[in-house]
Amino acid sequence: MSNSIGKSVILTLSGESHGEMICATLDGLAAGIPVDESFVAAQLSKRRPSGITDTARVEPDDFRIVSGVFNGMTTGAPITILIPNTNVRSTDYDEIRFLARPSHADYVAHVRYAGFEDYRGGGHFSGRITAGIVAAGALAIKALEQKGIRIATHILRCGGVDDSAFSDFQAEMESLNAKSFPVIDDVAGQKMIEKIDDVRKCGDSIGGKIQTAITGLAAGIGEPWFDSLEGCISKAMFAIGGIKGVEFGLGFGFAESTGSELNDPWIVDGEKIVTSSNNNGGINGGMSNGMPVVFNCAVKPTPSISREQDTVDLLSGQPARLCIKGRHDPAIIRRICIVVSSLTAIVLCDMLALRYGKDYLR
Repeated sequence: MSNSIGKSVILTLSGESHGEMICATLDGLAAGIPVDESFVAAQLSKRRPSGITDTARVEPDDFRIVSGVFNGMTTGAPITILIPNTNVRSTDYDEIRFLARPSHADYVAHVRYAGFEDYRGGGHFSGRITAGIVAAGALAIKALEQKGIRIATHILRCGGVDDSAFSDFQAEMESLNAKSFPVIDDVAGQKMIEKIDDVRKCGDSIGGKIQTAITGLAAGIGEPWFDSLEGCISKAMFAIGGIKGVEFGLGFGFAESTGSELNDPWIVDGEKIVTSSNNNGGINGGMSNGMPVVFNCAVKPTPSISREQDTVDLLSGQPARLCIKGRHDPAIIRRICIVVSSLTAIVLCDMLALRYGKDYLR
């Protein structure tokens, strides 16, 4: 398995949905960065299920930082964070041990790992593993904030309801990072919650689109071709199982218009060179251009639904019918926002360390 990402600041994940614990190791973060464990807990709470939009499986996420931090500061050694699993019901999966759940990793994991994979709750493929991303990401977010770099993610569309896109970045990002249901327009957010509840009552699930913004990033971060800023962020986003599409700026909207309409003109604003529009989402030639970096992610509907579905029995090789029981999210779109922000922060720490050296983040 490949469970690490990054070249200079490296995140490694381990654990299973119903295993003893989730583990995240962040290696390469500079020494001398303050670690606020209350902030880590607050970030994990944004991922924690809460209410009708989420699963009934609620974990306390009582994490422990067991290495790499001393007297409240990073030491430069690998930082290891342990998050115990305490609320598991593995018996929910006994009846469907060999029934491949549609749109899950069950079949491919069974083939790749010769039947030795941990099938309980999806094992290592479970969204539960993202708790480690959020915990490690909290350290990265705080390191970036010291450099004036901010990240926020909101639900842009769900259930046919649209939120406002980013416009007043500073105020909107600050507001979003304080909300449990991250939307700019709270009226739209309430309508989304109602839509999610409707599909939940029908035993179904729903997807949507989220939008992330990065501000304060200097021009020139990223590399042309294979280590572009878009490429590194996209690789990280596609590691999250629920993400099925990524677009920067107008993304696929570029296919519907002309250069004269969508080019971003350069202008002088005081002592800075900026663009008068931001259709490219803050990136040119694979590198940040100093404007806010903006990208959208498509989030698929949660594949675990209580409606009966067609499948195959992996033991007999025969067609079968499946009705999934247990505790599952009718939508993961609220909880995935903090995961995306956290993983984005880790990618940026890595790219900044490559550009300026590891001690830049101190």
